[in-house]
Amino acid sequence: MVDKFYKVFKVKELRNKIIIVGLFLVAFRILAAIPMPGVDVLRLKEFFASNQLFSFLGIMAGSTLSNLSIVMLGVGPYITATIIMQLLTMIFPRIKEMYYEDGNIGRAKFNRISRYLTIPLAGLQGYGFLNLLMSQGVLPALGLFAIIKSVIVITAGSVILMWLGELITEQKIGNGISLIIFAGIVSGIPSALNNIIKSYNPSDLVIYVSFIIVSILVIAGVVYINEGERKIPVSYAKQVRGNKMYGGVATYLPLKVNQAGVIPIIFAISVLLFPQFLAQVSAVISKSFSLKFIEFVNQFMNNQYYYAIAYFFLVFIFTYFYTAVTFDPSEISKNLQHSGGFITGIRPGESTTIFLSKIISRITFWGAIFLGIIAILPNILRIITDISFLTIGGTAVLIVVSVALETLRQINSQMIVREYE
Repeated sequence: MVDKFYKVFKVKELRNKIIIVGLFLVAFRILAAIPMPGVDVLRLKEFFASNQLFSFLGIMAGSTLSNLSIVMLGVGPYITATIIMQLLTMIFPRIKEMYYEDGNIGRAKFNRISRYLTIPLAGLQGYGFLNLLMSQGVLPALGLFAIIKSVIVITAGSVILMWLGELITEQKIGNGISLIIFAGIVSGIPSALNNIIKSYNPSDLVIYVSFIIVSILVIAGVVYINEGERKIPVSYAKQVRGNKMYGGVATYLPLKVNQAGVIPIIFAISVLLFPQFLAQVSAVISKSFSLKFIEFVNQFMNNQYYYAIAYFFLVFIFTYFYTAVTFDPSEISKNLQHSGGFITGIRPGESTTIFLSKIISRITFWGAIFLGIIAILPNILRIITDISFLTIGGTAVLIVVSVALETLRQINSQMIVREYE
């Protein structure tokens, strides 16, 4: 590992890319440290401590909500826009064709529409979140002009982070949006460790040791499941073209256990946040109804049992849903048949589609169970031990480990190319 690290920095081009990515991430953290004016920091901390849903939203935003920075929504609006566009591929055939069949030009157009959609989403989310914070006393009552100005600043912050993410992705040593979230989570580790040290009680030594063991097991489990795949043997028929013979090779089709990644968790959080957003919007019609609605939603969300059950169920369902969006057995079967490939012992065409559907359904079940447990692990530990720092949970670990593995994979691929050269 040390030798590989040395080789990476020995290559000038890779070294420059890593330095550029590092500078972009530093710029992101500087923006995340600039707070919005008029924030009551104590009320803000109390609000996040009492609402675990928004604590997680802060993680997904890249830890930019903790001080209500000018980029408080982080890359959340862009992620939401991308999810909406991917869902639309299931409804509108033209969007599906653009994404899957039009090649790089279609993908570029798809991404461009996602960027345009990010702007109104950032404005709506910023407006709803400001109203929520004003109702909780975190922000003072703002006039119309002040709200418009704040929404513009928040929207601009989200667009800037989206742009930084695109610039990082262009360096080809990791996904820019994922690395921004990664940097936000990692930046919160020192303060989390500081809180753990301050709250240390010798009588809870067994619980602390158990927490360390569970953390190591979670990291090992995330790596194991994230890298786990079912290899489907694929053979290619021999073809004679002119005086040369092609094909006749055997390979495999890798089907990942965690095909959906962390997207189902993001979907689930979006659904859980929707009632909160709806309660804020209902204030336009009736403020008394809105306050009662908000109180009901908060009681449900702060009940560890109800929240954990709803969260697990939504993650489980969305894992199947997103896998169905991203993995089309019929399309895979068609591509194999066109390229002269076939799964050993299975007829090409419809039989291959049915076989792949069964396999992906079975392995997705275990992936869905894994993601559900990872999502509610902090709730389970908090119910058992009643220690608040255990809300440092599996979702953050899943994101950090997944991003680290993907970044290392891309760096390794670039090193291999240079070794071939």
